[in-house]
Amino acid sequence: MGTAAALALATLLGTAAPAGADSIRDQQRWALDAVRAPQAWEYTRGEGVTVAVLDTGVDADHPDLVDNVAEGWDFVQLGAGPGEPHWAEHGTAMAGIIAGHGHGRDGGDGVLGVAPEARILPVRVLLEDDDPDRDRARDERAGALAEGIRWAADQGADVINLSLGDDSASAHPDPEEDAAVRYALSKGAVVVASAGNGGEKGDPVSYPAGYPGVLAVAAVDRGGSPAEFSTRRWYAALSAPGKDVIVADPDSRYYTGWGTSAAAAFVSGCAALLLSAHPDLPPAEVRRLLTETAQHSPDGGRNDAVGSGLVDAAAAIEAANEAAGAPAAEPDGLHTGEYFGPGPRPEPTGGDGAGWLAPVAGGLGALLLGTGGALLLRRVWLGGLPVRPD
Repeated sequence: MGTAAALALATLLGTAAPAGADSIRDQQRWALDAVRAPQAWEYTRGEGVTVAVLDTGVDADHPDLVDNVAEGWDFVQLGAGPGEPHWAEHGTAMAGIIAGHGHGRDGGDGVLGVAPEARILPVRVLLEDDDPDRDRARDERAGALAEGIRWAADQGADVINLSLGDDSASAHPDPEEDAAVRYALSKGAVVVASAGNGGEKGDPVSYPAGYPGVLAVAAVDRGGSPAEFSTRRWYAALSAPGKDVIVADPDSRYYTGWGTSAAAAFVSGCAALLLSAHPDLPPAEVRRLLTETAQHSPDGGRNDAVGSGLVDAAAAIEAANEAAGAPAAEPDGLHTGEYFGPGPRPEPTGGDGAGWLAPVAGGLGALLLGTGGALLLRRVWLGGLPVRPD
């Protein structure tokens, strides 16, 4: 199978009216509240933790990420480069969810990630959907994902984010990728992957989500309900926001999108916060803490739609603190209240306002790279939202 993964993006829509950058922060509040990131920030904001983003590359100069991105490695060595079209779109989006710090005065503009002081290690293992070299990369760089996982582990990555997957008819476990995942776990890295976007297509098994030891993540909407596109399979460990999610892009604009890619990135950010507070936790303990403290646990403790429930960064840290005999944090009021909004709300009758994204994007179709897999995020342009690097 090799790096049987690809990028599925919706065509950019229309010419939406320009909006101020501060509206980006307003629109992303619900997702940060959903995973209880603001409460976790009373303990840590992710300092000292490295999250490897195995993806299409990361724009290290994006104002929301500058100084948070380490020097990475390109295992593809083909396709678009920095500053060119079709470069690092998906990877930059995932990095922003994990460790964006915003920009402008006091960092109040742009995307704020779950662990804004974590460090991103970019590892390029595939090309964007519409890169002209995608077919050549498929043929010549088939082992890039396995190589990238091993390399990230050797660089000391604490968390490895795999917002990608192959759920095609030919998908099957790849021995090299399986071995690479086991190697990363043995080195102490938490491996997080997207559950898949096949929920409306028969729930096909997706890899790397299906490999043993991977923390596979399903997607939920604003109301906490399973997203209709999210694959329901035995490997789902947790769920996280994956619909109506705001993402950054190297083109200096912001997009709203959906997919289990985003959900995986939210869990990687939560794992980074937990490891920042408790650096010595092994991967199995990180998994236990995140799953046992998840919100809205389904009947029986888990199911294939949401795993153990919606990830809760603060509860996981508090459980680890209690086990270690650490005192609870005293809220300082800096990251609570009105600024981050009320959190997830029940969906109004007729949908949550984001439901149109999936049928519109799905109707536009997807261009795939690899053997039928997808980087599991679709996005729609929000409009004229230039980044202000002041």
